[in-house]
Parts: sequence; structure tokens; C-alpha cells
Amino acid sequence: MLARVWSASIVGINAVKVGVEVDVSGGLPGIVVVGLPDTAVQESRERVKAALKNAGFAFPMRRIVINLTPADLRKEGPSFDLPISVGILAASEQVSAELLGDYLFLGEVSLDGNLRAVAGVLPIAAAAARLGIAGLVVPADNAREAAVVKGLAVYGFKDLWQVADFLNEPKRYSPVKVDGLQALAQTKLTGPDLKDVKGQAHARRALEIAAAGGHNLIFVGPPGSGKTMLARRLPGILPPLSFDEALEVTQIHSVAGLLKDRGSLGNDGYGAVLCTERPYRSPHHSASGPSLVGGGSFPRPGEISLAHHGILFLDELTEFKRDVLEFLRQPLEDGRVTISRTRQSVSFPAQFTLVASTNPCPCGYFGDTIQACTCSPRHREQYWAKLSGPLMDRIDLQVAVNRLKPEEITRQPTGEDSTPVRERVQAARDRTYQRFKDEPDVRSNAQMQSNHLRYWCQLDDPSRSLLEAAIRKLGLSARASDRILKVALTIADLAGDDTLKPQHIAEAVQYRTIDRMQ
Repeated sequence: MLARVWSASIVGINAVKVGVEVDVSGGLPGIVVVGLPDTAVQESRERVKAALKNAGFAFPMRRIVINLTPADLRKEGPSFDLPISVGILAASEQVSAELLGDYLFLGEVSLDGNLRAVAGVLPIAAAAARLGIAGLVVPADNAREAAVVKGLAVYGFKDLWQVADFLNEPKRYSPVKVDGLQALAQTKLTGPDLKDVKGQAHARRALEIAAAGGHNLIFVGPPGSGKTMLARRLPGILPPLSFDEALEVTQIHSVAGLLKDRGSLGNDGYGAVLCTERPYRSPHHSASGPSLVGGGSFPRPGEISLAHHGILFLDELTEFKRDVLEFLRQPLEDGRVTISRTRQSVSFPAQFTLVASTNPCPCGYFGDTIQACTCSPRHREQYWAKLSGPLMDRIDLQVAVNRLKPEEITRQPTGEDSTPVRERVQAARDRTYQRFKDEPDVRSNAQMQSNHLRYWCQLDDPSRSLLEAAIRKLGLSARASDRILKVALTIADLAGDDTLKPQHIAEAVQYRTIDRMQ
């Protein structure tokens, strides 16, 4: 007898519907899996056979052919265990096949018949809802993750017996319900507070502008000046994720297998339903190019995609290999990264804010007022050569951070805490959202394109003269001048001004002079 069960496979962060056809017919006993299965799918033959037997089902001692369609799509991972098991049970008439055409099945089976959670359930659930699939059957530990998607009935089960009982008597079971909006609303921001930072008014102002406009930022200063401390406080002043943004972030982390404790419930009752905080990724400077942009035989998201709608912090930027840093140029410009392989090409979103820190020279003390630099001009030039001009062009805010003097360390009070700063940032972002309410692809001033600049960044004569003088004196490129306008618009938003003024341009220009330090 032939049975057809629907499942899905992940390509990038998107899902493709996969048919699992199971034919149980005469011949020597055995299981054959065709349709470009990888090793994990091939191994499902033994897992499924042992799981069905140990769960108390009758395993048909006949020839079983399993075909995964479409045949030209590579299938990977253990998530096909459950649909294969259901297909065998349906083909051997141990469960009803009435619901098989309306549901997608995903899950790994253990040898005792229990179901184990798999990665990538959320994007599959989103795709199922778009395709009009009635429901999704997944392991219990994946159920709340998938139930975030509206318009889809999600059923979570602990073992094969429950799945079989559901197929035979579906009315006995109710779908899992999750209110993702309520989960977001109950999010409490945690993490380091700006009140811990003494002094550094210029750097604090740069953090506020970066948060309000989504601008890339680099801190340059000697060891102990507080560069890393400042960068780690940026997430605390960012606006909260919207529901759509949280869904995108959670999909990426789901594909990467980074949603931990899927079935657990926290004190708020929601557990790991959604990624409710903006990502903050901080890879080590020994990271390779593929670890940043993603890759592998079956491409998976890298650090820049895991930082989507959040922060990618690169501490000690000049310690990264130059060829690794060059991988960042296109994603910083396009907001996406495309990975091409022989059989397929996948695209991952990468709308992140780059925050970096570095010393001004190899010894770290060039320009320091307390300790003398021991580096030669040649060594400083070689040190900065790792940062190409095109890469620095894409960093909007370039800030010098000086060490505090002894009396400032011991006597100066701490600064403003994160709460009022976050409120100003949110007010500025609200102006941006209103400005681009009809353009869903633009969520911050940093994402503006040339046509937006021409319309929203019109200059009066004093502002234009000031910008032209800065371009001539600093030797700025057209890209750098555009980024000055974007930063100036964010400064205007923070001030509540509707038009650009000379003081906005002047402050924005101040953040383009750090590359003259060397």
C-alpha cells in the first residue's frame, strides 16, 4: 500500500514543502530511501525501525521504498524521522490516512519511540501558514515555538503512540496556543546600564545616535579607556523588537539550532517562544570568514545573520584578519548575505549594527596623555592597514575614547542611566517609523537609499557649504558624505527637528575624523 505524508526542508531560512511517499509491497524485507537524502536521513531507516518496534507497533516485514520529493532537493537532518514513521504506519494500515494530506510532520524519533526536538521548526511553520496547510505535528518541545505563527493549528506530542492516537481520533486533542505579542510585552530589558560609565560624554552621545539611527560605530582608544564597557551597554538603550522583527530573529536562531529549552517555561510562562531581546553577537578575533557570513555544505547562518536586528560587536577590530573583515563590506551595504554552492544559492538577512573597538596602535598608547607610545610611524601605518578605506567608509560614527584622569576615576559621579536615553532613542525611532511607514524595508535612518536622501535630507545654503568644506578638507568619498547626512538626520530626530540644520551637519562631521589619528 502507498501512503503520502507531508514534511518540509530548510533552504537558508526558508522552508520547502517535501513529500514523503512510503510504499510497502512484496519482496525481500528491507528499507530503501531515495530522493537525495543525506547521511542523517539514510540513518533514519534504522532509527525508525527500532522506534516502531520498541513503541509496540508491528513493523512490516516487507520491502519498503521511501521517496522524498522533489527528488532534486537535498534533504538533511533527522526531522524526517517522524513523517517516515507515520508513512510506514499509514501504509501498513495501523493508523488512519485521512489527515495526512492536511498536516505537516516534523521530528526526530529516539529508539524508544519518544520524539525529540529539531531545528528550523519556526520558518517551516511560517511557510506552512502561507501555503494554507491546516496544521503542524511536531515534538512537544517544538510546539510552543511553532505555535507563535498565527493561522496554523500546532500539535505537540511526546511519542509515536500519541501521534498515532491523534491520527485515529483527532478530536481528542487541542492545538497549542501561544500569544507572541503578550510574550513580547512581558519582556524585561536586562544587561549592563549606562549609569556605570563615568565621563566619556562624547562616546555616550555616539552610542545614543547609533541606537537611534542604527548606525555603525567604532571606538578607538588606549587600553582601559572603556571601549568594551561602552559597547556592551548599547543593547540596553535600543528600542524593543517589534513582533515581525522578533519573528525574523527567532527564525534565524531556529535554523541555527540556538533556541534552547524549547519546552521549558520561565516565570513569565512563555519560555523560549520568541527571541524577545535584540541579538548581541561578539565573535572572537580568530573567527574565520565563513563563521561570520555563514557557510558549510548545507549553508547555515553566520554571526552577521545571527546579529540580524541587533548588534555585531567586534572587539579589537585590527586583530581580525583583513580578508575576514572584507567579508563585511557587502552585508553592511546590502543588509543581506548570499552564499553560493554548486547545487544551490541561499540568502540570509543581515540587517545588523556593527560596533567595533580597537587600539590606535600596536602598543595601544598613541595619542594617550598618560603613557607614551612606543610604536614607530611605520608600525602604526601597518596596524591600520588592516582596515581598508571602503570598510571604514561604511562605519558612520568614528569616536576617539580617551582614558579618564585619576581624579575623574575617583571623584567624578556616574552618568545618566539607560532608561531616559532609551526613551529618547524610542522617540527618535518613532519619527523614523512615521517617515517610512509606507516602506517596510526601511526601519532606520542607516538603511536609507539615495532616493530617500534626496527627499529627506535637503540642505539649506549654510548646511550645504559646511558639508562641502568637510568633504574637501577630510577627502571624503560620496559614500562617506551620504553617511554624514544619515547621521545628521538622526541627530535632528533626537532633537525633534523636522529639517536639517548646520549644527546637525557639524556634529555629524565630527564623527568622520577618527581615521586621521594614525
